[in-house]
Amino acid sequence: MAEKRDYYEVLGIPKSASEDEIKKAFRKLAVKHHPDKEGGDEAKFKEINEAYEVLKDTTKRQRYDQFGHAGVGTSAASGGGPGGAGGFNYEDIFGGQNVDFDFGDVFSSFFGGSARQRGPQRGRDVQTEVTLTFEEAIFGIEQKLGLNLDAKCTHCKGTTAEPGHELKTCATCSGSGQVTQVHRTVFGNIQQAARCPACKGKGKIPEKACTVCNGKGVTRQRQEVKVKIPAGISDGATIRIRAKGEALADGEQGDLYVVVNVKAHKHFTREGDLILSTETISMIDAALGTQIKVETVEGPKTLKIPAGTQPGTDFRLRDLGVPHLNGRGRGDHIVQIKVEVPKKLSKEQKALLEKLQKAKTKRW
Repeated sequence: MAEKRDYYEVLGIPKSASEDEIKKAFRKLAVKHHPDKEGGDEAKFKEINEAYEVLKDTTKRQRYDQFGHAGVGTSAASGGGPGGAGGFNYEDIFGGQNVDFDFGDVFSSFFGGSARQRGPQRGRDVQTEVTLTFEEAIFGIEQKLGLNLDAKCTHCKGTTAEPGHELKTCATCSGSGQVTQVHRTVFGNIQQAARCPACKGKGKIPEKACTVCNGKGVTRQRQEVKVKIPAGISDGATIRIRAKGEALADGEQGDLYVVVNVKAHKHFTREGDLILSTETISMIDAALGTQIKVETVEGPKTLKIPAGTQPGTDFRLRDLGVPHLNGRGRGDHIVQIKVEVPKKLSKEQKALLEKLQKAKTKRW
C-alpha cells in the first residue's frame, strides 16, 4: 500500500493555516477534482476529502500534528462511494444481489410472447440484530442466534408430497408451468403468459399433499445459526451469511443479514481504529511529573507523565487500539490528560503556593 501523503501537503497549505484557509483550500481543490466533473479525479478527490475531515476538526488536527496519521485512525473519505461522488451503486441498492432486468422480456410477455424462465427461485432474506460489548467488538466473538425461519419440511423433505406418494403432471398447464391469459384492450385481445396458479409454475403437483406442511414444502422451525464476529467490527456494520435465510420447497435458501450494535463503554470511546480515553492528574503531578496506571482493553498499563505536562496533552499507547478489520496489526490507544485544579485549599497549602508564586522569577 502506498504511503499516505501529508494532509497539509494534500491541501497545499502550511501547518499554520487557519480554519478559514483550510476550508477555502478544500473547496477549491474539491471543485477541481470532483469525479462528476469532466477531467475529475476520484482518487484525488477522496484524498482531499480525507485530509479535510481531519484538519477541520480541532481535536483530530491536534493529534495529527503530534502523532501523524497514526493519531487519527483510519479516516475514510466520505465521498459518493464506489459509484463515484453522488453516483448510484446498483449492487448496494439491491442488497448485493445480481440484478437482471430485460426490457425485452417485459414487451415479449405483454404482447403475447412467452415469459422467459429465470433461474431457481430464492427464499426470503432475513435480517436480525446482535448486541456486543465494547470488548467483544474489539476482539471478536462467535455467537449462536436462535431464529424462527421457514425451513424444508422434515416430513416430506421439501417435495410437497405425502411420503409414499409421487408428483404428477399438472393438469391445468400440462406440465409447462404457465397458462395463457387473454386480456381485452382497445387494441383488441392480447395474450399474456402467466404462472400457473395450480402448480405455482412448477409443472407438477403432489398426488397427495404433505399432511404436515399442506403441500408447501416448508414449515416454520427454530433454527440455530452460528455467526463469527470479526475482531475490530464497528457499530452499525452488517454481516452477510449466505444461505442461512428462509427456504423454499424447490429453490435456493435466502441469506441472513446480521446488524451489529455495540454498547457504549464507560471509559473508552472509539474513532476508526483508535481507542480514546482521558485521565486526570493533579497540578502538582503535572508540574513535577509522575507515573499513572491507565486502563486499556488489554488491562492496566503504566504511563509516564513527564514534568511540565500541559492540560489536554495526548499520549499514545502503541498497538493497544482496534485491530484492523481487513488486515494485520491494530491502531493505538490515545490518552488525553486533564489537570485538576483544587477548588479548596488548606491554610498550609495556600501558604506554600503563595510562597511559590513569590519565588518564580520568570514565566513558566
